[in-house]
Amino acid sequence: MVAVSQLLRARVARILVWTLALVPLVFFALGVRLSDFANLAAVLNLLGRLSGVLGLAFLLLSAALSARVPGFDQPFGGLTKLWKTHHRLGAAALLLLMAHPLLLAFSAQVHDSSLAFATLFPPLSDLATWSGWLALVLMMVFLAPSFSFFGPPDYERWKRVHQLAALAVIFSLIHTFLFSRTMPAWLDLVIWTIFAALALGAVLWRFVFSRRVGRLPYTVVDIERPANNVIEMTLEPRRRPLQYHAGNFVYMTPFDRDLDNGYGEEHPYTLSSSPLESNLRIAIKDLGNASRALQAINLGARVTVEGPFGRFFKSPDAVPRPELWVSGGIGVTPFLARMRHLSALDEGGDIRFIYCVQDEARALYLPELEKLAASIPGCKLVAHYFYREGPLTRTFLREHCGDIEQREVYICGPQPLNRLVQSHLRALGVPRAAIHSEEFELL
Repeated sequence: MVAVSQLLRARVARILVWTLALVPLVFFALGVRLSDFANLAAVLNLLGRLSGVLGLAFLLLSAALSARVPGFDQPFGGLTKLWKTHHRLGAAALLLLMAHPLLLAFSAQVHDSSLAFATLFPPLSDLATWSGWLALVLMMVFLAPSFSFFGPPDYERWKRVHQLAALAVIFSLIHTFLFSRTMPAWLDLVIWTIFAALALGAVLWRFVFSRRVGRLPYTVVDIERPANNVIEMTLEPRRRPLQYHAGNFVYMTPFDRDLDNGYGEEHPYTLSSSPLESNLRIAIKDLGNASRALQAINLGARVTVEGPFGRFFKSPDAVPRPELWVSGGIGVTPFLARMRHLSALDEGGDIRFIYCVQDEARALYLPELEKLAASIPGCKLVAHYFYREGPLTRTFLREHCGDIEQREVYICGPQPLNRLVQSHLRALGVPRAAIHSEEFELL
């Protein structure tokens, strides 16, 4: 019931966003006349104006969802799931706004080819049209790297390019307010002012207020090395401590001038500490330039932490249910945090934990995990070694979790493992609502 209600809340949140995005369509439809269907040119003109209205609404709401306000992601089931709605709105906006000038030009082409050219490329003094073109070009520049067609983007370069979204929003609003012909003028002003306020509020939070009130200062006071390419940093708060749940993640920004890479760059990391600890702990594996540089961060270095984000585990207030955990690699961190928390609370649960690793040398935190599992009533830990047993199989899952269909399942690890486990779970009859995973996709 808990998983179903969480899934239902996430669906309701997505439906509300898409419903809001379609509000301008309702008012646009009220202004449609029979003359808009009189001939091909009129229909194309209608479709051109319609694509502009929807495209702008999707663009502004996509911008509003980029605010990254702690807690706002919870109704969506976590920040990564909120990002999926953001991405879909942005992609739909780009396609609609690309179609917008073409449909208007095709409408003009029915009457005169020179008129079609003038529609697309008017005199330079036509600020309304050229601001629209500039917005569209900026959209293509900052959205293109997000599509898998162009391959995996460089994270920091993608973030910098994505800042062009603010300019695209501004120029698209200039274009709309100067034309003001999609709806009655007063309604145009009211609708787009509301949508613009949502987008502007997100931009102001993201680039102004979050830097002042959303980021908490911490100091690196300890560094553990559970493996030769992994560190676990302990961070001490310099002001108020972060309030969070086990399984949450944060954006951490280091300010250590001795780092070879990543100074002042924010990256998402899952917290490995128990919420009862006075300090934060973050485990970081060498997976890229920034995380590699952090392996040499200095004690006493200043960092900022923003969050918490995500909702991996169910609410602490929810009715307990049997659980199955499956992790791989550095994906062990949310489970480590949960076990540390349960052990500190002296609480138990019906938990089966399958820890997938390549071999014994790469079994991060295994001695501590075994000790924690022994201290938590009802928790059973089993390691799966790829070199000895091959890929994780349905048989292995069934052998170590006979009632798998009755459990909430939590998965965290590399994408190949995540996809493999989810495929096995579906084949074993585990309901989709009972499967939980968190993937960092250009956060």
